[in-house]
Amino acid sequence: MQLYVNGNQTVTPEETDHLLDKIQQSPQARAQLLEKLLGQQACRQLGILNIPKDFKLSVVIPVYNEKNYIREIIRRVQEVPIPKEIILVDDCSKDGTREILKEIEEEQGLKVVFHEVNQGKGAALRTGFGHTTGDVIIVQDADLEYDPAEYPRLIQPILDNRADVVFGSRFIGDCHRVLYYWHSVANSWLTTLSNMFTNLNLTDMETCYKVFRKEVIKDIKLKSNRFGFEPEITAKIAKRRPSWRVYEVPVSYSGRTYEEGKKIGLKDAIQAFFCIIRYWIAD
Repeated sequence: MQLYVNGNQTVTPEETDHLLDKIQQSPQARAQLLEKLLGQQACRQLGILNIPKDFKLSVVIPVYNEKNYIREIIRRVQEVPIPKEIILVDDCSKDGTREILKEIEEEQGLKVVFHEVNQGKGAALRTGFGHTTGDVIIVQDADLEYDPAEYPRLIQPILDNRADVVFGSRFIGDCHRVLYYWHSVANSWLTTLSNMFTNLNLTDMETCYKVFRKEVIKDIKLKSNRFGFEPEITAKIAKRRPSWRVYEVPVSYSGRTYEEGKKIGLKDAIQAFFCIIRYWIAD
């Protein structure tokens, strides 16, 4: 049986199946075909990328007491159709997460680094960054608040050579779970304060999703051990403008409650306040 379009013979169903199988195996071929069918602008809006040959994304995941979510977040990251390496840093979890990660390391061969003493998110990220070998590096929390399906949208400005650093904002367009009012006030206040000192116009300085060219992260010396990482990295990036171009893109967000394992609190907000001032004054 042959397929016809406007009276002209095209391809058999078998040939069509073969073509679809080939496209499924190659993200580059899939992106090229969809660009021809939908147009480049539509593909950009949908997060469909034509990824360069030999490109690799490094996903750094700091982990602390996330036994209920760690397998699922790893599965979601692995499903993203981008060539990547996953680097997990366990910051001395006490709830059974370490045992799960040891199983995952053995089963899947993922890179897992274990801290023997709890040091904080910033320290875990420093460790993870030291093991990266990719062209672009992205920070991923170990819970399910942020969706790895956003990766294509986040790395696109870098692949288009428009950006060196990308922040994924929860507050400029996409859906989010409705939760704590005072948390949103604190986020807004800290972002505004950070912008005043850095002269950036970010809408979400405290976002998990921060993406960097490898040259950027290799050229920054980080010091903060806990959630001070967010204002510190922002301040140090701002000081390198215009050499480093910063973009912000919208991301969806499904926050969680403290009963579901949320960790950041008032103490971390106060620390962030002092970090904003500290890293504005000196490195």
